[in-house]
Amino acid sequence: MKLNRREVLRAGLSGLSMTTGAALRVGIFGQAAAALAAEAESNGKILVVLELSGGNDGLNTLVPYADDAYYKHRPKIGIPKKNLRPIDDHFGFSRGMVGFERLFKGGKLAVVHGCGYDNPSFSHFSSMAYWHTAAPNSGEQYGWVGRLADTIAPDAPPNFLVNIDSRQSLAVRSRRHVPVVFDNPNKFSRESFFDEHEAFASVPDSGKVDNPSRRFLLDTARSAKDASTLVQEAWSKYHSPVDYGIVGLDLPKVAALIEAGMPTRLYYTAYRNNAFDTHVFQNDVHQRLLTYASDAVSAFMLDLKRIGRADDVVVMMFSEFGRRVPENVSLGTDHGSANLMFVVGNQVKGGHYGQVPSLTKLDEGDNLIHTTDFRRVYATMIAGWLGHLDTRELLNGDFEPFGMFPHS
Repeated sequence: MKLNRREVLRAGLSGLSMTTGAALRVGIFGQAAAALAAEAESNGKILVVLELSGGNDGLNTLVPYADDAYYKHRPKIGIPKKNLRPIDDHFGFSRGMVGFERLFKGGKLAVVHGCGYDNPSFSHFSSMAYWHTAAPNSGEQYGWVGRLADTIAPDAPPNFLVNIDSRQSLAVRSRRHVPVVFDNPNKFSRESFFDEHEAFASVPDSGKVDNPSRRFLLDTARSAKDASTLVQEAWSKYHSPVDYGIVGLDLPKVAALIEAGMPTRLYYTAYRNNAFDTHVFQNDVHQRLLTYASDAVSAFMLDLKRIGRADDVVVMMFSEFGRRVPENVSLGTDHGSANLMFVVGNQVKGGHYGQVPSLTKLDEGDNLIHTTDFRRVYATMIAGWLGHLDTRELLNGDFEPFGMFPHS
């Protein structure tokens, strides 16, 4: 019985099987059948958020080689034009960022300049929390991606929100949703002692339970069990000829779930372990990190094209802060403020967005003065890409989206 993806999603029937090469059983979605049917009627757009943890140095990522002030501030770690990949008469990507250069010149990569917020924190923990919650200098308890999921799908369909990491990010913390959080797809299961396996594997029918709190817990347990089965099977069926380079940044796992028909609209992943915290001997390490990230993202776009979903997915990249403009005595850079954000996708109108911060008018700490509130980029993803027009409550204020998409 041959069915296309939307027919399978509309069917939403436990036990129904399809013949699409992956031979994925729709039955493993279990209680997600209603969500699948709803997803079939939606616009099918997916947002992937990629976090570059540690505070990426935007000035040595996209180098303003035409600005003499850059080299005055960085006489030793400033990258000369001959070692760059120029994209115009002012900027050039770090030498290893072949994929980003190709995406930019192909009109599929948008660069947003000067992203930050008022009264910036230079603490990794605090600043990342502000970006995770879209609420700088506050104690917001839910993440902006989690709140977005609550708004788009208030009935909390299972598997709507996926976080690929060793532990859940604050960004996906939600009032209504239980995010699917996993690291290794082959080991994605509930942790337990051997003697507990059988009990955890058997989840009673929540429909026969009167107590609403117990019913909620059983539904959550069943959703997690169904999700783990889906993730494991999707990963086992995923075989891609696309080379993601040395570090895939978990993007192959995202591609596997998209190919399998997971009803997820929001994915969150990260370049982990504070990798971009480059205080000492920055240049060689930073170039490698950027090469790995560029390779992975450009490969992900190729993989999406292979599975016929390239027009449905946008990737947004950010870091919790940039680096101080002058180099330090250890040939590195210290925690700074304003930074670049990147948005990649077939539907993206590539180019430069936002005002480029001045390299001669810095703040008292020799930091760039931010010119773009980072929540404008979030608003662009929410309203411009996903089509949810009311962003004020989600982002705790009015932030004008950029015209980054054809319909916006």
